[in-house]
Amino acid sequence: MGHTVGMVRSWMACAALLPLAACAVGPNYRKPVPATLGVPAAFTTPAPEGARPDLTRWWTSFGDPQLDAIVDTALKNNLDIAQAVSRLRQAREALVQQRAGLFPTVQATGSYSRQINVRGQTFGQITNAGIVNENYALGGDASYTLDVFGGVRRGIEAARGSYQASGYNLAQVQATVASEVVRNYILARAAQAGAEIARGSLRVQDENLEIAGFRVQAGLVSSLDAEQIRAQRAQTATQVPSFDQSFEQAANRLGVLTGQAPGALRAELVATKPIPQGPGAVPVGLPADLLRMRPDVQAAERNLAAATARIGVAKAQLLPQLTLNAGINTNARSFEQLTDIITGRIFGQIAQTIFDAGRNRAVVRSNRAAAEQAFGAYKAAVLTALEDVENALTALRTAQARRAEFAVAAEASNNAAILARSQYRAGLTDITTLNTAEASLLSAQSGLAQARADEAQALRQLYLALGGGWDANAPAPTAQPLKHGDGQPPRPAE
Repeated sequence: MGHTVGMVRSWMACAALLPLAACAVGPNYRKPVPATLGVPAAFTTPAPEGARPDLTRWWTSFGDPQLDAIVDTALKNNLDIAQAVSRLRQAREALVQQRAGLFPTVQATGSYSRQINVRGQTFGQITNAGIVNENYALGGDASYTLDVFGGVRRGIEAARGSYQASGYNLAQVQATVASEVVRNYILARAAQAGAEIARGSLRVQDENLEIAGFRVQAGLVSSLDAEQIRAQRAQTATQVPSFDQSFEQAANRLGVLTGQAPGALRAELVATKPIPQGPGAVPVGLPADLLRMRPDVQAAERNLAAATARIGVAKAQLLPQLTLNAGINTNARSFEQLTDIITGRIFGQIAQTIFDAGRNRAVVRSNRAAAEQAFGAYKAAVLTALEDVENALTALRTAQARRAEFAVAAEASNNAAILARSQYRAGLTDITTLNTAEASLLSAQSGLAQARADEAQALRQLYLALGGGWDANAPAPTAQPLKHGDGQPPRPAE
């Protein structure tokens, strides 16, 4: 009876310490406000006003079904995304491991033994043997370290922050993959457009070369005219292999981005299609919106929260640790007698590091420095996001201005080239004027095609700068089975 009362008193004494666990050592994390991150009230570059459109499937704004299909395939099969999913699952299991520290560790043991007494032996055979005794034993042990100073809970807080950061990193990888698909698709179509322009110029120069040949035979001009046209044609022809190479490289990259061999999509892409063109303007909202719109910024903020929590984990190691241990045992000569006599024990242990040559305090200082570094990384991510939007707005505006001017130049150069050809056939102008007009036309047409590609790339860059399709109202992706077929990041609740 006295032993039982002692055990109860021990448990009551330990339970009295449990309210202390309500406070956790270390700083309580507070998300930095935009002012401390250098976020301005408005963007410097002029931007269209209005409500920001739904960007979860921004690539569909280019109006190209083939592009949409390739992006969806990449979001489903891309290997970088698969690796990010695995990293997210690892982070989830790390959180599970940290949470296990809130619960006791219980172990059970069992044993059985039998002793045989051999009394005699004849010609190598046992003649008389008997079972002296059998023994059955069962036991259990439990150990529990009370989280008096919150070290375990700070560890869970850090693991949860890392888990959420991994979810945002997955969303960032998905956004980057979608953007890379669009970038290489535009490159492929731009290369086709350049090659078509060069081949069209070659056809005209072949006609000019034929006319010059007739005029040389008629004695109207010297062979210098034919040689000049032939030289210009050869220079134009050198552009075609370069464009073909650019197309092949872009097609190969698209194959790899979709988790396939480099040449897997070549047959689908070989048919010439125009460079995709999206809307002329996209409202971008306020700079502070980027703090929630960009998954990479969200990941940096969660890493900062995790680093702050680790300070508390290290501080808890400087304080005493209370561990409760309990055990129960029984043994008997038969299985039926196991419950006849049961013994138990319970005891508590307080451990405190007296001397470690400053190791634990160095860990605290190191974690503080890591938190300062995480804050710097978070602020850098925010400023980089602002820079990305500013640069994309500038690039889009510049590309649109260049496209407008090149359109005028292409129209004027085409008219000039038509007149030059007509006058050369009639003998009213020389070969130099014709070659100059043809070269100007080729340059203007190539410049217009490149400006259209640059405009599409600038729009893609702006979409990525605005979050790349991440839903700012959704929680961080979790390590649940992921479905990428709709082209959107997963959005299950935490």
